[in-house]
Amino acid sequence: MEEKKNKVFGLLGKNISYSFSRGYFAKKFELLGLNNHEYKNFDIQDIADFSSIIADETCLKGINVTIPYKEEVMQYLDILDNTAKEIGAVNTIKFTKRGNLKGYNTDVVGFENSISPYFKSHHKFALILGTGGASKAIAYALKKNKIQYKFVSRKPSGKEEISYDDLTKEVLNKYHIIVNCTPIGTSPEIHLSPNIPYQFLSGKHLLFDLIYNPEISAFLAKGKQQGASIKNGFEMLEMQAEESWRIWNESI
Repeated sequence: MEEKKNKVFGLLGKNISYSFSRGYFAKKFELLGLNNHEYKNFDIQDIADFSSIIADETCLKGINVTIPYKEEVMQYLDILDNTAKEIGAVNTIKFTKRGNLKGYNTDVVGFENSISPYFKSHHKFALILGTGGASKAIAYALKKNKIQYKFVSRKPSGKEEISYDDLTKEVLNKYHIIVNCTPIGTSPEIHLSPNIPYQFLSGKHLLFDLIYNPEISAFLAKGKQQGASIKNGFEMLEMQAEESWRIWNESI
């Protein structure tokens, strides 16, 4: 029977020994009694090594993708889901029955479902810290919810990006949602935080950090001190993982 064949899933990334995904899916497979399922870390230093993973792992059914390959991996895929195509970043790959590699973005679902309960009527403008693959999914979800945004970058380019030096009191009085899509503050460098003027934050602000280790990053802690609402990325991770699992089990 097909169910008895080995099914391999995994996480593609760089320096990912800390990974949430492997433990999450190992526990899930155990709870569901899926003894023939395995989840591996594919820790590579260069995206060019992705081809050898595909060649070596003949039982692969699905892959999650994390920093720094959410954009680079797209060149190796046969098809893109419409959402992933519009975002320009992929964090989930499905191996279809036809043998194609299809890219999806489940970060959108995870982020939107995680943050939307915290939205208030004055949350109309957002700052997205960072411009990597994850930030594109965040921007897509905010746009979907009619929230205008600006990317904050150390090297801004284009009208949608501003620099950290541009974050004046006036700007922060307008932009009440701030999402950290940078790795600044993740373990072990938990003392670090994005370089924003925290003194201008207030109870009107909502701070969301994609980081989940530590549970309360320095970014979130400084926001909380100013009365801001805070949310880390753990629930988003769980929700995007479940959306990946749903996609992998669709019969296409």
